[in-house]
Amino acid sequence: MAERGSSGVLMVMLDPGIATPLPAGVREKLAELELELSEGDITQKGYEKKRGKLLAPYIPQIQGVDPSLQIDHRIHASAQAAPPGSKQNKPRVANSRDERFRSDLHTEAVQAALAKYKERKMPMPSKRRSVLVQSSVEACTPPDTSSASEDEGSLRRQGRICSSSPYQAHPSVEHWFNRVIQGSSTSSSASSTSSHPGGRAHHSCNTTSASAATVLADLMAHTQLGVPVNSRVSSKIQQLLNTLKRPKRPPLREFFVDDFEELLDVQHPDPNQPKPEGGEMRALHGDPLGVITNWPPSLLASLQRWGSTHAKSPCLTALDNTGKPVYTLTYGKLWTRSQKLAFTLLNKLSSRNEPLLRPGDRVALVFPNNDPVMFMVAFYGCLLAELVPVPIEVPLTRKDAGGQQVGFLLGSCGVTLALTTDACQKGLPKAQTGEVVTFKGWPRLLWFVTDGKHVVKPPKDWHPPIREAGDEIAYIEYKSSKEGSTMGITVSHSAMLAHCHALTQACGYTEGEIITNVLDFKRDAGLWHGVLTSVMNRLHVISIPYSLMKVNPLSWIQKVHTYKARVAVVKSRDMHWSLLAQREQRDISLSSLRMLIVADGANPWSISSCDAFLNVFQARGLRPEAICPCASSSEAMTVAIRRPPEMGVPPPGKAVLSMSGLSYGVIRVDTEEKLSVLTVQDVGQVMPGALVCVIQLEGTPYLCRMDEVGEICVSSSSTGISYYGLPGMTKNVFETIPVTSSGSPISDRTFTRTSLLGFIGPDNLVFVVGKLDGLMAVSGRRHNADDVVATALAVEPMKFVYRGRIAVFSVSVLHDERIVVVAEQRPDASEEDSFQWMSRVLQAIDSIHQVGVYCLALVPANTLPKAPLGGIHISESKQRFLDGALHPCNVLMCPHTCVTNLPKPRQKQPGTEVGPASMIVGNLVAGKRIAQACGRDVSQLEDHDQFLYLQDVLQWRAQATPDHPLFLLLNAKGTVANTASCVQLHKRAERVAIALMERGRLNTGDHVALVYPPGIDLIATFYGCLYAGCVPVTVRPPHPQNLTTTLPTVKMIVEVSKSVCILTTQAIMKLLKSKEAAAAVDVKAWPLILDTDDLPRKRIPQIYKPPTPEMLAYLDFSVSTTGILAGVKMSHAATSALCRSIKLQCELYPSRQIAICLDPYCGLGFALWCLCSVYSGHQSILVPPLELETNASLWLSAVSQYKARVTFCSYSVMEMCTKGLGSQTEALRLRSVNLSCVRTCMVVAEERPRIALTQSFSKIFKDLGLSPRAVSTTFGCRVNVAVCLQGTSGPDPTTVYLDMRALRHDRVRLVERGSPHSLPLMESGKILPGVKVIIANTETKGPLGDSHLGEIWVSSPHNATGYYTVYGEEALHADHFSTRLSFGDTQTVWARTGYLGFLRRTELTDASGERHDALYVVGSLDETLELRGMRYHPIDIETSVIRSHKSIAECAVFTWTNLLVVVVELEGSEQEALDLVALVTNVVLEEHYLIVGVVVVVDPGVIPINSRGEKQRMHLRDGFLADQLDPIYVAYNM
Repeated sequence: MAERGSSGVLMVMLDPGIATPLPAGVREKLAELELELSEGDITQKGYEKKRGKLLAPYIPQIQGVDPSLQIDHRIHASAQAAPPGSKQNKPRVANSRDERFRSDLHTEAVQAALAKYKERKMPMPSKRRSVLVQSSVEACTPPDTSSASEDEGSLRRQGRICSSSPYQAHPSVEHWFNRVIQGSSTSSSASSTSSHPGGRAHHSCNTTSASAATVLADLMAHTQLGVPVNSRVSSKIQQLLNTLKRPKRPPLREFFVDDFEELLDVQHPDPNQPKPEGGEMRALHGDPLGVITNWPPSLLASLQRWGSTHAKSPCLTALDNTGKPVYTLTYGKLWTRSQKLAFTLLNKLSSRNEPLLRPGDRVALVFPNNDPVMFMVAFYGCLLAELVPVPIEVPLTRKDAGGQQVGFLLGSCGVTLALTTDACQKGLPKAQTGEVVTFKGWPRLLWFVTDGKHVVKPPKDWHPPIREAGDEIAYIEYKSSKEGSTMGITVSHSAMLAHCHALTQACGYTEGEIITNVLDFKRDAGLWHGVLTSVMNRLHVISIPYSLMKVNPLSWIQKVHTYKARVAVVKSRDMHWSLLAQREQRDISLSSLRMLIVADGANPWSISSCDAFLNVFQARGLRPEAICPCASSSEAMTVAIRRPPEMGVPPPGKAVLSMSGLSYGVIRVDTEEKLSVLTVQDVGQVMPGALVCVIQLEGTPYLCRMDEVGEICVSSSSTGISYYGLPGMTKNVFETIPVTSSGSPISDRTFTRTSLLGFIGPDNLVFVVGKLDGLMAVSGRRHNADDVVATALAVEPMKFVYRGRIAVFSVSVLHDERIVVVAEQRPDASEEDSFQWMSRVLQAIDSIHQVGVYCLALVPANTLPKAPLGGIHISESKQRFLDGALHPCNVLMCPHTCVTNLPKPRQKQPGTEVGPASMIVGNLVAGKRIAQACGRDVSQLEDHDQFLYLQDVLQWRAQATPDHPLFLLLNAKGTVANTASCVQLHKRAERVAIALMERGRLNTGDHVALVYPPGIDLIATFYGCLYAGCVPVTVRPPHPQNLTTTLPTVKMIVEVSKSVCILTTQAIMKLLKSKEAAAAVDVKAWPLILDTDDLPRKRIPQIYKPPTPEMLAYLDFSVSTTGILAGVKMSHAATSALCRSIKLQCELYPSRQIAICLDPYCGLGFALWCLCSVYSGHQSILVPPLELETNASLWLSAVSQYKARVTFCSYSVMEMCTKGLGSQTEALRLRSVNLSCVRTCMVVAEERPRIALTQSFSKIFKDLGLSPRAVSTTFGCRVNVAVCLQGTSGPDPTTVYLDMRALRHDRVRLVERGSPHSLPLMESGKILPGVKVIIANTETKGPLGDSHLGEIWVSSPHNATGYYTVYGEEALHADHFSTRLSFGDTQTVWARTGYLGFLRRTELTDASGERHDALYVVGSLDETLELRGMRYHPIDIETSVIRSHKSIAECAVFTWTNLLVVVVELEGSEQEALDLVALVTNVVLEEHYLIVGVVVVVDPGVIPINSRGEKQRMHLRDGFLADQLDPIYVAYNM
């Protein structure tokens, strides 16, 4: 039973409904045992034995079972889930203060919940060892507060001994428990080869037979999914799949999918959810405020009175860190010192002869928590000077959590002066000038030290004005909102007086009483009781600083004893701490206390602290009725307080409420045995003179019904009056007008919202069940952060995390709140242990609150941002989580279980596409223009006399213009490394041809592999092969430093292309036969290798002339991004046609120079490097891309030096320039690099244009004269290496914006720039002359209309003629080169590019005066991911991911068995690795409606990229599955 606490009486269940209280003696002995265990004075075993003996007489024997066993039976619930190796009986370290008041009973409910889960294997994240090493020594120290959030106390859950079956009444609960998770996990090194989890027989006293859901879940857990489990990684993914196979919580409802929009599943309210049934509540009146004859007209009048009549009477005693009284401030001293300060502030501070301060100005009070005396003097000094004090915390560093917001508050209040003490001023961080630094976000402040020597005595005739309390502002109290913003709450003089009056009456304060105050005296109850009401009643306050409580948690109890204090003001945390330390003290008595005010009595866990405290201290004279919880809020001040019994009030109440009911805002008192209940205590009666009601949380402030939870509102003269400077929020909070269901206001007074959630119980007692700030609304139900913390705290064993340092908050992802739990991990906890604890926390929260946790993170000790007085700064923690700055050391994300509002997976509707039955009228299809376009017509340019082979052209040029320079090769220094004129090239080619025939004895048609670095040798040997009638195959040489990965590719191309000879340089020849090479490939299997370094000068008798242009000219081999090696056959006809098209498009003539920075081994890069210059006669300046690694400016300097109008590069080159030269444009300008000559700079690509890269390139080099219109892209693929190319004339490339959601459904929907979900797409250049393009449906092969997404088909004289062996798949790929439309123009033969795209007719006109058709390439069909029935392009997901955090350098995604795997390269410290997991998951959910299955964080450079700069995602996938990536972290999302 998950009670938040217990009734202070240990109940032992005899029957599910009857409880017998234990005698007091036994209770005391049990409490002693608890403490012995918590401090390590007794082992777990000894504890259980003794406890069993104590309880034996009170437990009825179940027939035939030994009573001690029954007890054990329950105690072991915690041990049962612990791994067999964990030592439960490890002696505890004495006085480990952060151990909560421990009780095996308080974890009972959680254990019962956990016992319901089967032991299931959940994949544990794997982490590189270096990440486990804590980054700093500081991180290893235990947290400074070592205890919890500011308002927390211990947590005990009252347990009951199991009788038959607590679940029989709730079969519906059954399948929840069998849902996901289990405690133990596989270690990151154990390679589990089977996905059958070892189900350990767990014993529980539950005897219900398994329901169908259980059986189903178990079946799913034990079936293989047909995936080969062959490695560590895949076994983990296998476990993840098994876990995800279990049924998700809410069934996905059917819902409407609009043609365009994907609708998120709207969570419909559950028809069976409980609804409030009671009658409407009435407003509740507090007692009338008593009329006291000599009541002072204002608080200052009271101060004056006591200061002059009882000057010697003690007002405040301050203690040092050892607990010794340092100074006692008398009322006389307070009065005179406050007057001195008031006089000094008004008269002695001036700027430019004007007084610095005028009445009504705001002044910051910056006083440390151990100096209440100086604070009190400053506070009253300001009031006497009619200034408005704004007390704030002492800023310690420039980056305090929330410090910026405090600065914002000071700025908005117009604060220019800060008062502080000498010691505090010395401790503040200073600038070089010696002045206090200006903190981040703060206004410029003058700091004034209020110590004696800085203030002056006022003249005899000066008297501070003491007026009757009016509506002017007395002071401003700060408060932080849920979002972290800081507001100032203004309190008027009259409200301050009325509040003191009400507190005096409610607490029955009498003159001269002694009270001890443990709270912060600057705000809240500490200020109200210890600084204001105390002066009203001439009380003597003993102020106990927080620093003393940390050293000696018993100090407040000792002071109550020493001073015989009548009242103590504490928080449940203080009671809790003292419990852990109380055994050293025997001789203390609390009998003098008439009131123990528990300031955070409204907290769900305060009840357990109160009960436990009473349990131990009743024997020391504490009367049960003296414990007085109260409820308050910054806005309404004290809302309710339990009165001391002498006032004749009804006895205190407790309510056991159903947690599920509360999540729907309904009060259901739960008597039956159930896991999820919350026990709350009342916070007493309404304050005197107040009117209280409870209103609904959202919308119009209607009154709640009697059994409904709402926000408590107060109307009284003693609440705050506004948020300073925020009129809109003020109206909403301080001027609410509650209305009845009929809509009429319940009173003519305005109410103040307290932000407390609660209800009015029997006897008009006020019950509070949570705060608005901690409320998390998930899928229509509300959960309280404090309740979730309490559940997490009850998960044993707690030894892996710090008890008091758990933050729970919600973040909005995909239109719903998601719960995030962050805890601080102890430095000595192992990965395994922490992971196990995390998985158990997830189960516990799921069972008890029936809500999934989206993310559970553990951070190193002491790294969560702290609130000023210990505790965790929640909003700052949340901000760090969202910014990726939490640096967790362990993360578990569960999006699969939490996110239940994804759009329904798409089913493709048959018949929606255009089919043969559509009428084709002219060139319209289904009412739209058919998407087809063509480049310039070249048929009339044909030379009909005879066909020119490229080798003929070279021969002709060598005769006609022998010395015309064709090629010029640059080296890394930018100097000319090699050149070739027409005749030189011709002669070199002749020598190669002779060598092939004589030394190689090759026959016509033999294939020859050319393995050369980029240069002129490659070109010469290419033409040499043509001269000899051989078929050249260009191959990139192996990388000498990386033979193991690059050499097998060379070997493979040589083998697949059936090359009978390799031509290369001497150096590479040595490399191919070296020892290192032998380790990678079989070097004996190379064909004949000839080096062409020194060839004899001979003339060839006759150049080979092919019988027909359809003969094979060369083979073009390339590895596609999906990892397939594909060679295409290029005929002589296609080769010449390709050169002609490029010549026409780029207007290439012998007088032109073009600069090429491309790899010359395949595709358009090869054609531009080796073929085009020979065909068109222009000079090519060749820049090998590899040289840019040593000299990034090489290519751009060459373009500038040779004034090239046209230049070609690859994306990798562009990226190198953008990254490497981005900051050096000034230096380049000084070296007179000028790019204004460039008309077109084309990126050669086989992918969607990378707009971001081309735009940043244009922007960066605009300063060097690069025209913004110059940069464009080309498009080619395997079937046709050049489909589009911008060229030198024609309209500029256009950009359109697509709706990414429509694109997933294979639809093109144009939207405005900047609209949500928009994706920019740039046209891929102009379609080349002679090329025809049509867009066809991938399935039906029918033509598609304008702006429809389909496969790009191309028909052109330079199409390749077919694949040259794609490893036994020839039949499959035959239709890639010759396919026909299924209807319409069924005659034309097309080649399928394998790329998705669309055509769109633009408003622009091309050279011929026609309207221009633009071709947009969306992406490769092979690369797309089919997920949830939709088509995703990896690049879109990757772009989102890269944007999500500054440290993500690169990203690649792929799928594996329907799981989306995201690999990110981390550019930053490894500490940041785990921050990325949540950010990546969030962004993919938000922008793509997909759940990430695995997040892999790797080092920069791990994602393989080919020579064109394209990601090799399939290689990456293989590497991941074979566990070769050496990842920093792998997270498996649940």
